[in-house]
Amino acid sequence: MIREIQNRRSIRRYKDTPVTDAELFDLLEAARLAPSAGNTQPWQFVVVRDAERRRRLAEAAHNQPWMAEAPLFLVAVADSTPRFPDREGLRLDEGSAEAGLKMIVRDTAIAIEHILLEAEHLGLGSCWIAWFVQDDIRPILGIPEDQYVVGILTIGHKAEEPPARPRKPLDAIVHYETW
Repeated sequence: MIREIQNRRSIRRYKDTPVTDAELFDLLEAARLAPSAGNTQPWQFVVVRDAERRRRLAEAAHNQPWMAEAPLFLVAVADSTPRFPDREGLRLDEGSAEAGLKMIVRDTAIAIEHILLEAEHLGLGSCWIAWFVQDDIRPILGIPEDQYVVGILTIGHKAEEPPARPRKPLDAIVHYETW
């Protein structure tokens, strides 16, 4: 697995080659197997292959037209159901203070990372986009206000091989026993 971790990059140029159903299954299966707090599995995924819908999502994500080149989007949604049983009137967005929102976002982020690593394992490129506003993304996909879109993952066959970006050394980020 360290090879996939070392080689994964944010890809922003894709070939015009579809992602197969078998590859899609493997990506979604990787997400399904992710750990979550209390095994709540608070994630949902919207598979987007339609070119017009991908274009609209790219536009809603601060007009990033390169996104629409990817033949597949996986939109990762933190499902509020496990943490908010009484959901009437619940509206989650960037300003929400609910502690449960943080839990479902963290868990969904783990599932997203599983997808990104599986994409690398399959030889696919991916990029996690999170630069958007909930109210701009949700209407395009019919996502209710009580759900929180964590990211749009662009997936496809790589048309670029960007170099590794610098990383901090371990001694700059690791503390033993105390800060």
